[in-house]
Amino acid sequence: MSDQTLDVRGQLCPIPVIRCQGRISGMSSGETLEVLCTDPGTLHDIPAWCRIHGHKVRDTAEDGGEIRILIEVCD
Repeated sequence: MSDQTLDVRGQLCPIPVIRCQGRISGMSSGETLEVLCTDPGTLHDIPAWCRIHGHKVRDTAEDGGEIRILIEVCD
C-alpha cells in the first residue's frame, strides 16, 4: 500500500519522471509513491532518477503493458 499514487499512464518520458519529481517534492521522508505508467522507458528512467536523488525503488511490476513502480521517499 502506498501513501500516494501518481497515474501517468499514456504519457511518454520524460513526462512521467517530471511528474514523479514534482509529486515527491511535496512528500515527507518515509512516505511511498506508487507510479502507474505504460511507457517501458520508465523502468529505467525512474529508478535512475531515484538513485541520483537518493530515493529507493521498493518494487516494480509489469502486467499487460501497465507498469507499477513503488518509490520510498528519502531525505
